[in-house]
Amino acid sequence: MTQPPPPPNQPPGPPPGGFGAPQDPPPGGFGAPQDPPPGGFGAPTPPPQAPDQPPYGYPQQQPHQPSPYGYPQQPPTQPQPQYGYPAQQPGQPQQPPYGYPTQPQYPQYQQVPPPGSGGGKKPSTQLQIIVAAVVAVALIIGGGLWYANSGGGDEDKDAKGTSGSTANGGADGGSGGGLGGGGKEKVPSNTSAKLTVQLPQPKVEDVTDVSGSWLTDKAYVKTGVNSVVGYDRDSGTVLWTLPLTGQVCGASSHVTADGKTPILFEATKRLPPKNYQPCTEVGLIDLNSGKLVWSTSVTGGSAGDSKARFSEVTLSGATVAAGGTDGGAAFDVANGNPRWKPQANDNNCYDMGYGGGEGLVAARKCGPYGSQYVLIQNLNPATGAPVSQFKMPPGVDYASVVSTKPLVVAADVGDTATDGSGISDFFSIDEKTGKLKAKISADSERYAARCRSTEVENCSKVVVGNGRLYLPTEDHEGSTDEYGDETNEIVAFDLATGKPVPEKADAGDRYTLVPLRMDGGNIIAYKQAPYDKGGQIVSIDGGSMKETKLLENPVEKGINSPERSFSADYVEAVYADGRLFLSEVMIDKQRSASSTKEYLVVGYSTH
Repeated sequence: MTQPPPPPNQPPGPPPGGFGAPQDPPPGGFGAPQDPPPGGFGAPTPPPQAPDQPPYGYPQQQPHQPSPYGYPQQPPTQPQPQYGYPAQQPGQPQQPPYGYPTQPQYPQYQQVPPPGSGGGKKPSTQLQIIVAAVVAVALIIGGGLWYANSGGGDEDKDAKGTSGSTANGGADGGSGGGLGGGGKEKVPSNTSAKLTVQLPQPKVEDVTDVSGSWLTDKAYVKTGVNSVVGYDRDSGTVLWTLPLTGQVCGASSHVTADGKTPILFEATKRLPPKNYQPCTEVGLIDLNSGKLVWSTSVTGGSAGDSKARFSEVTLSGATVAAGGTDGGAAFDVANGNPRWKPQANDNNCYDMGYGGGEGLVAARKCGPYGSQYVLIQNLNPATGAPVSQFKMPPGVDYASVVSTKPLVVAADVGDTATDGSGISDFFSIDEKTGKLKAKISADSERYAARCRSTEVENCSKVVVGNGRLYLPTEDHEGSTDEYGDETNEIVAFDLATGKPVPEKADAGDRYTLVPLRMDGGNIIAYKQAPYDKGGQIVSIDGGSMKETKLLENPVEKGINSPERSFSADYVEAVYADGRLFLSEVMIDKQRSASSTKEYLVVGYSTH
């Protein structure tokens, strides 16, 4: 395609657009598992608590620390976009080290030092309680509104509301007042769910990617072997089967208003001993009818006259965008006609992939080997022309788009994430101007969000809404001495300032909270349960962080428990309208001697 013009108000840089992509590992697609660190994901041991320190997940005080990345005081003289990250300034207030990440300070933002950070004595617990009470009263009076819980006086905090009520109808007047609420998910009259769907794993000869699952008002749709299959939501009966030329090798979580979503698949079926085919075909499927609306492939970029290979696909408005080893390309949702194709680039620039949803954002790598840098470009979905761009700091080789509007990007800066999560920091960026609003440092040993670093839109356990970033802490010891007594929290950060907010959601002893998606201003989260309980789906008010139970699975103990047959870090969980589906993202050749049932999908329902 014709090269788009450079973004406004940016220094000269490499030509924008999307061409090529780095060599990636075998694609995982939507919801693909992240590579666990050696020894699994153990919970970090919290440091000793001082007498007046708050519990895990809340900010605490530490002496001033310098910027960890050594960003330059002056921009480089060569004509390229600046790093977009101001240098660390001296004389900063103390910052919270534990439970929330430390924040770099920016000249354009004024941060109020936390209590006790000015070098004087820390206020007593009694004084803090008095101050908190005064602030709470001021907020209630100033807000003028007190939102009642939707439960209508029901004292059961785990099952507020009546049949047809909306979970977490609004904030409760705390510091999160005005946030949360407005979700579509209703609290059923009975939150106890039944096991309704059990689908066995299909037989395969080698490791096979089956990522991709969707829940519509008509069907539960899941990637199969050389196919996509639609099932009845309440019985698991096959409604339709869409045969494909080869295995699905990429899927998007985004769906059009009329129920269509893009996928990637291989042009031919896999054959031993290689059991692999290039991922070259882009298609759009109708999740309601099971029809393949269109499919296509393109040439160009580093593939030359051969078909370009892709590893991930996304959707934004009327544009399907795919990125991979040979370049970036985009297609018209209506007919599959290319909007742009991979092209060779003299400046060694190529699109690594795209984030979709409300906007379309490219992660673009430029520069010669050894001095490459990553640009985050907010694109016009119809033309691919950059609207704005932000240059990631040195030490960033890959970047993942968590949200396109507001624009939030995750990266492992300087390979400092020690748990294989792919995240050391989150970057809140103004999508209109490309300016950095805030950088949120997320210690990989304290926070459980994960991104597949070599794929641009493949993050889990993190959601964005209400102008906040929500992510879970790693598991840590609970308040009892029982075996397996671990718990965690979901905490939040303001995207405008990067500061932590005081509210948090506690999983409770022996439970673990995993955020799945936003529902209006609420967070839909899966609550992993101990061995003698069933898992839950809860709605968490995005302002007050109070939770309401929407569904609780039956207790099924033993090695053949369907729910516990899925690994927490290797499962796709989708919930809507009182129905929860858990499914595998990767399956392998079954062991003939194994007595454990292996499921592709299990489903639960309150209906």
